[in-house]
Amino acid sequence: MKYVEPTSLSEALEILAGDDEARCLAGGATLVAMLNADLVEPSTLIGLRRIDELAGITATGDQLRIGAMTTHAQIAVDGRLTGNAAVVRDAARQIAHPAIRNMGTIGGAICHADPNADFPGALVAANAVLVAAGQSGTRQIPADEFFLDYLETSLEEDEILSAVMLPVEPSGAGARHLKFSRTHGDYATVSISLVLVLDAGACSYARVAVGSVGPTPLHLTEVDEILTGSDLAGETIRQAGRKLMEAADPVDDVRGSAEYRRMIIPGLLQRAVDELREVG
Repeated sequence: MKYVEPTSLSEALEILAGDDEARCLAGGATLVAMLNADLVEPSTLIGLRRIDELAGITATGDQLRIGAMTTHAQIAVDGRLTGNAAVVRDAARQIAHPAIRNMGTIGGAICHADPNADFPGALVAANAVLVAAGQSGTRQIPADEFFLDYLETSLEEDEILSAVMLPVEPSGAGARHLKFSRTHGDYATVSISLVLVLDAGACSYARVAVGSVGPTPLHLTEVDEILTGSDLAGETIRQAGRKLMEAADPVDDVRGSAEYRRMIIPGLLQRAVDELREVG
């Protein structure tokens, strides 16, 4: 296996396009473990750590741009990720343990597309747009359309995820990412990512995504509409929770049965709403 470290995105894309069995190495938190377990055998590893254009967080007009090589730890402490974007910062704070957060990158985590991970649901709730770069240019993919199935994304084989774009709007938004897990640092049994705008106790905007209950983050426009325009009374939250339970398609595994996972959803949604109402 060959290892290369290009210094520009264009150089990395050229290498990737010329080798069908090449894989990109971001932080390495997942891929190195897969290599050690002989689950993947790439012909070439393309290390991305020296590509400056993939790093850092910048404000660009009405959006925040997070480079794909930005670490979880950097995202977790960046004070610019407020309002709508706070759901992504909140998710970053809860990923595994400090060693993993210091090493892992948002691009690597997203491209792995594990539905039990924290970022996928948070990005859907934030209405994020993911930027895919190829030799022919870039294309923007809404987070709702990026995650296709378990460990499968809409990236083409010759594309690299270059950035995550987070809208600053809606104005006055509050956000939470809550996870119910067996132990601290574990993957979620169920997670809720929620963005709300509250005005005098009423909800004028809502976007909810549920993680670990299917092959991709669960987002229902119908649920957003149930919450939007309501006073977020208990029965409204229960109605939204029931809709999510009905649409969920979880698996039975060591973290909980499918039935158990469904049962958690309404209570976790209520808790997320309560926490945002307390501060908003």
